Amino acid sequence: MLSQEPIPTAILLAVFGLMLLVSVLSSRATERLGVPVALIFLGIGMLAGSEGIVGIPFEDYRLAYRLGTIALVLILFDGGFNTPISMVRRVAAPAAVLATLGVVGTAALLALGAHLIGFSTAESLLVGAVASSTDAAAVFAVLRGSGIHLRRRVGATLEVESGANDPMAVILTMLVAESLLNPGLGLGWHIPAMIALQLGVGGALGATIGFGARELLMRTRLQAGGLYAVMLLGAASLAYAVPTLLQGSGFLSVYVAGIVLGNGKLPYRVGLQRVHDALAWLSQVTMFVMLGLLVFPSRLLEIAPVALPLALFLTVVARPVVVWICLLPFRYPGREVAYIGWVGLRGAVPIVLATFPVLAGTSGAERIFDIVFFIVVIGSIIPGATVSWLARRLRLEAADPPAPPAVLEIESMQPLNGELLSFYVDEALPVAGVRIDEIPLPESSAVTLIVRGAELVAPRPNTVLQPGDHVYVFAHEEDRALIQLMLGRPES
Repeated sequence: MLSQEPIPTAILLAVFGLMLLVSVLSSRATERLGVPVALIFLGIGMLAGSEGIVGIPFEDYRLAYRLGTIALVLILFDGGFNTPISMVRRVAAPAAVLATLGVVGTAALLALGAHLIGFSTAESLLVGAVASSTDAAAVFAVLRGSGIHLRRRVGATLEVESGANDPMAVILTMLVAESLLNPGLGLGWHIPAMIALQLGVGGALGATIGFGARELLMRTRLQAGGLYAVMLLGAASLAYAVPTLLQGSGFLSVYVAGIVLGNGKLPYRVGLQRVHDALAWLSQVTMFVMLGLLVFPSRLLEIAPVALPLALFLTVVARPVVVWICLLPFRYPGREVAYIGWVGLRGAVPIVLATFPVLAGTSGAERIFDIVFFIVVIGSIIPGATVSWLARRLRLEAADPPAPPAVLEIESMQPLNGELLSFYVDEALPVAGVRIDEIPLPESSAVTLIVRGAELVAPRPNTVLQPGDHVYVFAHEEDRALIQLMLGRPES
């Protein structure tokens, strides 16, 4: 009856809402146990699935692939949007090698390992290709949510690599699946050309769409500030769709577009960051819960004897060896190489890619899906739980100041002639213990607020800056270098 029509929708929203709430609240366990937050979401999905407590029947690989792709687009865009261009420039070469040759090398070693323990050639190639890349969502979540401050080059290498290596894994998976379905196709000599086309088109169109969207956002005057976030979402969608339709890499494109937009002057910038950060988290929760629904725990137990050795081989041997070879020309210290090789977290990307052979009708594809899922879980628990511990043991923590307990921000529809900078007063700084009127700030600059513990202090000429203070200074761009000489590097 018509009067009963809202009931199914209400039940669906109730289940969805409860799963979201349980997933988010359960994620607090990651702070104490060191378990990657993505695994909490996967576990919630498995508990709600066909063989779980709730018993939701779900085995739609096509829907999972499409929704997973949309979620990855939003996650990659947010990752690029929050990546400083200075970080990209600093690690562009090593990250590019890891994202291309590193993925190929990992796929080859993992395929070899699978073949040695009894997998057929087809299964070995598929497992190697699908599980070859690290996952941007997992790496961003673990590194930015672990509470540890890594040395900038190490953290930047891991983040940029994870944001840029998805295209190579996608290309390898598609090529392997197509060659298995059409053995006589002879794709060998086409592979370098396809890789060059995917990366070239993806990178070029990502930058083009990013710069174009940036200009459009700056020149458009909208009545509601929230519409700018909608425009940015449209740009992210186009950044994936257009290159994909033109045989390019949509994943690389959306990451590049995010970097271009995030490093430009945008209206309501702070608000846009918050909106897309929320969208990325919603995407991550929804995607991992949905992928968990796809999994049948009984099937995981069946493939555990072969999947566990593969997961350990990938984590302990394949990834570290390939990283060591790739970073040799760049003279990274041994402890940095060891850390980068260890923190090669897998996540949603391999699981989403594992649905592609299923959709293509490849023989044994569902078994491959279960094996990849198992590899992702083991390959996230072991490195993910040791991220902070290993960084301390290898002395890779950066001496970054603690985050301020309060944040002062300026929202503006158009770029302003000036900016608000936040500085941490370390006891080693020359301004520590000095009155504000004794600090030779430029005439056009001024201290606007001091955050001291849980107190907000109104700055007066005779106010003394104390170690541990977070000081907000208004400055023009031309005065920034001089202010940094006195107060150090601004807080991000």
